This record gives sequence, C-alpha cells and structure tokens, in this order.
Amino acid sequence: MKRVRVLFFVMTLLAAHALLGVVPQKWEMRSKDEFLKGKLNGVSISYEGVLSLSPKEEQVDAPVEEFYLSHLLTQQGEIFLGTGHAGKIYKIGKSGTPELYFQAPEMDIYCLAQDKKGNLYAGTSPNGKIYKITGKGKGSSFFNPREKYIWDLFFSDRGVLLAAVGETGGIYEINTEGEGRQVLRAEENHVLCIEKDVNQDIIAGTGGRGRVYRISKGKRPSILFESSYEEVRSLALDKEGNVFAAAGGKIISPKKEIGLPITVKAETDARITVTPTSVLSEEMLLSSQKQPGALFKVNSQGIVKKIWQSSDELIYSLSWDGTEEKLLFGTGDKGRIYSVDRNEKISLLIQKDSAQVYSLLLFDKKIYMLSNNPPSLSIVHPEQMLTGNYLSQVIDTRTVSSWGRIEWESEVPSGCNLQFQTRSGNSNRPNVTWSDWSPPYQKKEGEQILSPRARYLQLRVMFKTQSGKVSPLLRKVSLYYLQTNLAPEITKLTLLPANVVYLKPPIQTEVIWGLDTHISEKSKDQEEAEALIVPKKAERKGFQTAVWAANDENGDSLNYSISIRKEDENNWRILKENWTEPIYAFDTLSLPDGVYLLKVVGSDSPSNPSGMELTAEKVTRPLIIDNSLPTIKNFKVNRERNKLLVTFIAEDLMSSIQEVKYLVRPNEWKSIFPQDGICDSRQESFRISITLPPRFDNLITVKVRDRHGNIGVHRHTF
Repeated sequence: MKRVRVLFFVMTLLAAHALLGVVPQKWEMRSKDEFLKGKLNGVSISYEGVLSLSPKEEQVDAPVEEFYLSHLLTQQGEIFLGTGHAGKIYKIGKSGTPELYFQAPEMDIYCLAQDKKGNLYAGTSPNGKIYKITGKGKGSSFFNPREKYIWDLFFSDRGVLLAAVGETGGIYEINTEGEGRQVLRAEENHVLCIEKDVNQDIIAGTGGRGRVYRISKGKRPSILFESSYEEVRSLALDKEGNVFAAAGGKIISPKKEIGLPITVKAETDARITVTPTSVLSEEMLLSSQKQPGALFKVNSQGIVKKIWQSSDELIYSLSWDGTEEKLLFGTGDKGRIYSVDRNEKISLLIQKDSAQVYSLLLFDKKIYMLSNNPPSLSIVHPEQMLTGNYLSQVIDTRTVSSWGRIEWESEVPSGCNLQFQTRSGNSNRPNVTWSDWSPPYQKKEGEQILSPRARYLQLRVMFKTQSGKVSPLLRKVSLYYLQTNLAPEITKLTLLPANVVYLKPPIQTEVIWGLDTHISEKSKDQEEAEALIVPKKAERKGFQTAVWAANDENGDSLNYSISIRKEDENNWRILKENWTEPIYAFDTLSLPDGVYLLKVVGSDSPSNPSGMELTAEKVTRPLIIDNSLPTIKNFKVNRERNKLLVTFIAEDLMSSIQEVKYLVRPNEWKSIFPQDGICDSRQESFRISITLPPRFDNLITVKVRDRHGNIGVHRHTF
C-alpha cells in the first residue's frame, strides 16, 4: 500500500510539472503577504498590499548596553531607560544626552513605573526587588516579594502599585508605605503583564501557560481566556472594553496537570491552585530564534477571536492608540511594527534593523520604540520619510536562467520618484560573487532586465519624495525569466513481479493500468475523482509491469519510450513511444522465453522546440520472461496395499520450481518438498510415500508451479 501511495505522489508531481516547461515564467508580487517576504527600510505596506513611504523614524542617542529591557516616558518628555545584564537605569532629558540615573544591585531592569509625585519605581531580576528612586543616585529597596522576577509594574488610579511577579506567579498590591499583599497567586509560574480596564478590574497575562485573568475587587479571580501558547506577554485595552492579548512561544497540547494545591487567602477571598511549570528565562525572552505568535481579541462578552498569527514572528509589545483608534504591535525576529484598524485590517507600519521590537509607548502622537538585537531607542513621528527602499526575497528560478522584462503598477505623484534595480548570482544568499546592482529601471510599462544570467535574482525598489505629504505607491511588480533547459532524470525504475498489475482507477472498470489501450477522453472532474482513488494490485497471467519515477528541474512535461532486448542481443525493440505515464504494462506472451533488459527513455520534447529536447534513460535489472510450463519426468508409482510410493522429477527451462502439490481424491491438495528439502532450482527430485484413504480414487494428480506462475500438470492412474 505504501508503494502505491508513493506512485500516486510521483504521478501528481509530474502532472503539476506539466503546467510549467521551458517557456517564459512569470514571477510576481501583488499582495501584502507576498511583499512581506522581503525586507523594508522606510517603507510601509497597507492591508491592500500597497507599498509607500513609512512614518519618519528618529534614532535617540542611547547608551551602549547589551539589552534594553524597559523604558518610561514622563509628562515632561523625559525618557527613563532600563537595561539588561548591567542593572542600570538611564535618564534622557530634553537635551537628548543620556545620563546614568540609578545603579541596581540586580542585573536586569524589566519594568519601570512613576507615581504622581515623580518618584521612579524599578522592578529588577533576578532575586527580584522593587526599588523606589527619588532622584539621581537616590534609591532604596521599596518592596521585596521574595520572587526571582518582577515582570511588570502598574499604578492604579488610587495610587496603588501593582506588581506582576515570577517564579511562583502572582500579583502584589503595594501601598505607599511599601507594604504589599498578594491579590493573585496563579497556576502559572509567571504573571508577565498587567493592565486595568474601564471598571478598574485587573487584567493579567501569564507565562508557563498563556492565560488572561480578570481580577475584580471582592470577587474570585477568573480566567478570561486560555490560549494554546506558552505565554501571554503583553496586553492592551480599548475604550470599548475589548482586551487584546499577545500570545506566543511553543504550542502547548492540552493535558491533565497534577500539582500540590497551595491555597492563599487574600482580601478578595481568592483561592487559586498552584501547579509547578517551567521558568521563563531571559534567553527565551530575547532569543533571536523563530517562535510562533498570535494576536487575540476578547470582547466585553468574553468572545475570543484570533486576528493575527505567524509561525515565525512573536509579538513582544502591544499599545492602543486612542487618538487614531488602532492597535499597534511590535514583533521579532523581523523587527516590525504592525497596526490593526477598527475593521481588524492589518498593515505593516515600519520595519527595523533590530530583530525585536521589544516595547512600544505612545506619547503626543509619537511612538517611542525600544528594540533589541542590536539595542536601539527611536521615535516614530507622524511625518513621512523622504526616502526608503524595499528589498525582495531572493528569487530562485531552480536553474540558470535568462532574464526578460520587469514591469510594475504604481502611482508616482509630482515630486516623487520610484526606481527599480536587480542583481543576480548562483548562491541562495547574496555575497561577493553576485553581480552589482543594475542601472535603475524607470519605465513602468517594462524594461529589459540587465543582470547577468544566473539561477537567483533579487529586486530592490527605491522610493523618494521631495516632501513629507505625498509618496510614490507601488501595487505590483512582475518579471519574466527563461530557464536553461536541463535534461530530465529517471531516478527509479522498478519491475513488479511477473503477472502482477495495477488496476487503473476507477477500479470498477478493471482496466490494467499501464496497458496500451484506447480509452475515451475523460472529463477533468472524472480525472480529479480518479486521483483520490488508491489503485489495487491484481494478477494477470503473462503481463509484466514497470514503474518509474522521473524528475525535470525545469518542470517540463515528459513523455517516454519503452524498449526491450534480449540480454545477448544488441538491438532494442520498441514496445511503446510517446507514453506519458510513469507506469507501463505489456503482454509477454508475444515474446520468446529468455532473459531480457527493459529500457525507459524520458524526453522533455512536449515542452521544448524540435531539436532542443533532452533525454534521460534507465535500464532495468535482467528480466526473465518465462511463459513455458514446467514438465514432470520419470513419473513412477508403486502401490503396496494402502501405501503409494511416488517418484518423479520436476523441471523448468527458465525459472526455478516454486511449489509442488499432489491430489488423491477424496483428499485435498497437499504440498510436498523435494528430496533436498527446498524448491530452489530449475530441476527438483521428489520421492513421496502416500497413505491411501479407505475409499479413494485410483488417480493421482501432480501440479508444479514455477517462479513465474506457470503450472504444469501430470496425471497417473494406479
């Protein structure tokens, strides 16, 4: 059955290749998903897949550190920056010059918060503590929950500080005196983020198992949403009460968790069971490895909807823009900021050189963006960039190709410019062996591509405008290429056992698959229906079936020539030409017995002009054609009372004896073995002693089967 399914896969692949061939091929980008496969610098992609210049990004002069883990904006426009592996907090004032503001004993500053008096609070890790910092270099331990991680800090309207902690997973409520009480102890080991909704309920996302909790004062905490991901690392809420949750990490299969219940009674009368789970390490949070991610929306009725997902982009930060009424989210490892409008249409706003957009803050219509790998602090302004470029994915034509024309659809307002360039090479990543960028192409009705012949091609598009009010728009890019014709390859050629055939679908007609028969043309629907049917094997006397697999790097459609010759001859005899299926069955009764070789020649002539076709061939192992019956010689019978002694010789000219049976009625057929104990040669000697039944027919019948299914019979009266 497995072999049959492989055969169908090969046939399906060949059918797909038949659509291609060495004819000019077209490569095109015209959708958002297609353009997202490239890299953007100063260029945005709308939901409809239109490229334009992106908002202006301004780099902030930030200190050199290994990681940036948190930042905070004050009403005065100052920036506080928390770092990783150095435990430093920097202040960047209006002058733009960073200064060391506080040095914590711990390594990492994961979160920052500020009270109404301007005091700064920092959550540190490992051995997590919360520090209260009243001025430059003036800070002390404010609250120690005896946890390893302080993941998030948040001030309520009442001036109470909320802290999300790990590795026992909880939320603490801390008053102005630094006295805290636990309001949630979750099943997960980490509470990663906290927000408050319009009703002042606490909304929290957890890690270890990606869940969203709701904690209402005076009520038992509840799970608002449970994702299939490992963590919910960021939350955002709009004015309508919708909760947006960024889930990511590995997918967790539902399973029964068994743990030791630990009950905690807080003022909210909350009792939550703790189950040990894995620790979220900093390496995981800042890893450049590809991780899956998804964005969920939970409405005020608790209905959950997934509005974005990716197998290789993880969301690090969410931020709700109340002015524009849209959601922003930053991802890794492609360093992108996406926007989601009220209709849940997603556009790419900007792409960074850094791998992760780690944190987003909105202030005064600007986006303050914290990135990592490498670390960067920048401000995205509402104004538009004046220049930008788009770099396409590397286009693989599968073999060395000649280039045709490039053309595009665009809108280029007055004062704007759009230019295209190409480069080519024979490695899947551009390097010093690639050609230089071509001169610019500017005629959108099409120009000849000037890059040298090669297997790979890359496209670059340069956007320019003289003002920040208008931008060139790119909707579609197309280019053409012609592959160099390569010879096909027959990768496998197999002979089925003698007399074994496949019945061609639909099996109701029991047509021998591969046999040269004149079958009426089928409809497309009928062919598609047949492709879903698995063929079955059958036995048909005298037929030999050959099955092969072929490949053509150009995707050309192939036809085949099948020939045969005796092993001791030189001339091939053609059985069939212009055959299109990778299976052929033929009747061997028209050929003399002997040892033969079968040859299959594949040609790409259906897809190439006459004289330019290429071929490949493969020859089978020696094939024995044996349609002669085995014979029985020297048959002797000697009866003594109820005993019968029978001796004879079974012989076949071409193949070995496979099975011998005898029959004396009313008994059934019985198998017998030769004198040497095994049927393994073309001649076997037999000597058998038979006990006759009380009532018997005085006729013994012996039948001999050879390896090719031929049966010889001998009858003897005694």
